[in-house]
Amino acid sequence: MEARDKQVLRSLRLELGAEVLVEGLVLQYLYQEGILTENHVQEINAQTTGLRKTMLLLDILPSRGPKAFDAFLDSLQEFPWVREKLKKARKEAMTDLPAGLFGGCEVASLFNAFEIWLIS
Repeated sequence: MEARDKQVLRSLRLELGAEVLVEGLVLQYLYQEGILTENHVQEINAQTTGLRKTMLLLDILPSRGPKAFDAFLDSLQEFPWVREKLKKARKEAMTDLPAGLFGGCEVASLFNAFEIWLIS
């Protein structure tokens, strides 16, 4: 998952937790798409409250690969207001990213490559 998407999930963590997102088809969709394993689903379902289930899902998602955020958005068919809030936060994060969030090394490499191109 991209750093920007991780930050979106982190910044909306409490709001997402309040929505009890794990009820319904969210977990099953994420399992179907290979984002969650069977063990993940069992571990999440073993939690005692909807809040704990959602928080565990939010803890697991960032480590589940580059398609996890988009699959999570797709899984939120029953929660269109949450999906829109996440999309809006993601779009704002894209426009608000300072250069440093691209990774100092990557930005420095781009500048170095540009300087080499100018010199050539």
